[in-house]
Amino acid sequence: MNAPSPIAAGQNHSASVEWRIEPGLVDYRTALATMEARVQAIRTGEAGEQIWLVEHPAVYTAGTSANPSDLLTPDRFPVVEAGRGGQYTYHGPGQRVGYVMLDLERHGRDIRRFVHGMEQWIADALAHFGLSAFAVDGRVGLWVNTPKGEAKIAAIGIRVRRWVSFHGFSINIAPDLEHFSGIVPCGLPEYDVTSLEALGIAVSTDDVDAALKSCFLDFLKYLG
Repeated sequence: MNAPSPIAAGQNHSASVEWRIEPGLVDYRTALATMEARVQAIRTGEAGEQIWLVEHPAVYTAGTSANPSDLLTPDRFPVVEAGRGGQYTYHGPGQRVGYVMLDLERHGRDIRRFVHGMEQWIADALAHFGLSAFAVDGRVGLWVNTPKGEAKIAAIGIRVRRWVSFHGFSINIAPDLEHFSGIVPCGLPEYDVTSLEALGIAVSTDDVDAALKSCFLDFLKYLG
């Protein structure tokens, strides 16, 4: 396991946020249990806030709004109820997943602003690679223009318990995009899913992590 990397927090938050970057693949159910424990520890003051960056083996996850008919090939990969908001999504190798465990008592207690801020944070990070990603009203996540139309480059799904956030986002760096065909991603059959690799942008996971870190303070300042 890589050593945690602290980064100073925003204007109204004097403590540091721990960055944990996990090597290898992390089982999704193990990640859920780890997040649950950390969220409880944050709420009780036994642990600080954390950004946890991971990569998962191939898995389909179901949010609280998931429609069973959107799971097209249920026997292809494990299917796990995630407990986050949203519908079905895919996680797998080549995708950076970020779990964002922040105490929103310290950051404005505004969930809508939190989600919008996360969208801008990811867009700012992707801009480091010359990519113009954008949010769309009514469609949570980040989108890019392609020759075939708008396609999703990053997904967002969160949960907030007693004002501590968990779950977070996924950015498609170079996953096998065919794996998304087993679900209707986020319940939006009319839109494709894309990746940095598919867009001709060759970057590493380390590059994406560095971009996320460099934009993080602006995210916290936006939250207040």
